[in-house]
This record gives sequence, C-alpha cells and structure tokens, in this order.
Amino acid sequence: MMKISARNILKGKIVAIKKGATTAHVQIDIGGAVVTASITNEAVDDLKLEVGEQAAAVIKSSDVMVAVAD
Repeated sequence: MMKISARNILKGKIVAIKKGATTAHVQIDIGGAVVTASITNEAVDDLKLEVGEQAAAVIKSSDVMVAVAD
C-alpha cells in the first residue's frame, strides 16, 4: 500500500502513452474524462506503465484556477 500526502488522487486506467524525445504524455481515463500527465520517458520505463493498466493521477498544487466562457 502506498501512502502519499497529496489530497487529489484520481484513479483510472491508462488509455495512451505518447513518448517524445525526453518527455511522455500519459493519458488516464478517470471515468469519462481524460487527464494527461507529462512525465519523463525514464519514469514511464521505471514504473513499467502500459496502456490498459490501472493508475492514478496525483495532483498537488497550492493554486486552483477557475475559468468560464464569456
């Protein structure tokens, strides 16, 4: 069991991994919405991430912004 201090943990399933030169975009479906994380290619390899695998997007931030269309 992993413990973490972040309060915003969105559990879901990896639906895409797109590696670039140094950074990968990992897309996690969290129940109809998709969250994209930018992490290093090395992190993808170290975590052995694969499409279809269960994963969580962990969000830790001191600021949350809200936007509306005008």
